[in-house]
Amino acid sequence: MRDIYAIGDLQGCQTSFEQLLSRLPGDADLWLAGDLINRGPRSLDTLRQVIALGDRVTAVLGNHDLHLLAVAAGVRQAHGSDTLDDILNAPDRDALVDWVRRQPLAHFAHGHLMVHAGVLPQWDAEQVVALARDVESQLRGPDWQAFLSRMFGNQPDQWHEGLSDEDRRRLTINALTRMRFCSADGRIDFKIKEGADAATDTLKPWFDVPGRRTENVTMVFGHWSALGLVMRENLLGLDTGCVWGGKLTAVKLADSPAARELIQIDCPQIRDPLAASDKKRNKIKTAEKAEDALKAAKAEKLDKFGKAARKLEKIAKAEKVEKTDKPEKGTKRKGE
Repeated sequence: MRDIYAIGDLQGCQTSFEQLLSRLPGDADLWLAGDLINRGPRSLDTLRQVIALGDRVTAVLGNHDLHLLAVAAGVRQAHGSDTLDDILNAPDRDALVDWVRRQPLAHFAHGHLMVHAGVLPQWDAEQVVALARDVESQLRGPDWQAFLSRMFGNQPDQWHEGLSDEDRRRLTINALTRMRFCSADGRIDFKIKEGADAATDTLKPWFDVPGRRTENVTMVFGHWSALGLVMRENLLGLDTGCVWGGKLTAVKLADSPAARELIQIDCPQIRDPLAASDKKRNKIKTAEKAEDALKAAKAEKLDKFGKAARKLEKIAKAEKVEKTDKPEKGTKRKGE
């Protein structure tokens, strides 16, 4: 069997990918953990290079890859941070998009199960593959654009056997391409994007949920750059933030952890990892300013109302005093 190297998120960083490839055996098989494109500067070149590697490559779809398909299908708007225009405007755009939509959502071989993000604790490896194949058949079918138009959203966020076909497929996509934290009963959290130390009493990193049914296989995944490199006996987290100025990581897969080989490339900072949080902080500041202005306006209004009420109260008191001082009609004053 040829050596297999699993590689974390490329995200259009082709220069780093080329540097990494130069350090790997030329005949090794490559498992790519999704998010091949977007946010990096060379999405088109990266995608073409991956395709050119032919049968050496097994790539699972990530959330950015699905986003490309949705934008290409006209069912989703491009984001301001996207770097997909070179693909969407390429003369071979249709062929590129067609290749992407035919890639798997999960790959299981040699005791290793690779997905982009994670799996729910209620699923075993065979169920993950079956759920992924169901979605893949839709993406590869003639109505893939209509399928994608219904597949974005956060609901349902919890697994149970009675889900409709559409809900089951949306949940499958969300788990395999977006998940970081979930509860023991399989409810996905979509808000927390920090590292594993952001866990709560009820929300754990999906791979730390007690009783996870994929504990008997080695999980390989990317997606979670804030998590960094994770290498445990049955767990390989490979998104080490290449596009953010981190590293591009490859790990040689092996039956025992001691036989693994770690290879990493230092990457230039293409995107600022703090930019998103800065933007969020600015939004919060703007909201706080608006709230403060509203409070000030209310206070000013109340102050004016208070002044007016006090003025009316003084007038009323004065009128009362004046009325008291005046004699009633028909009453004679003393000495008259």
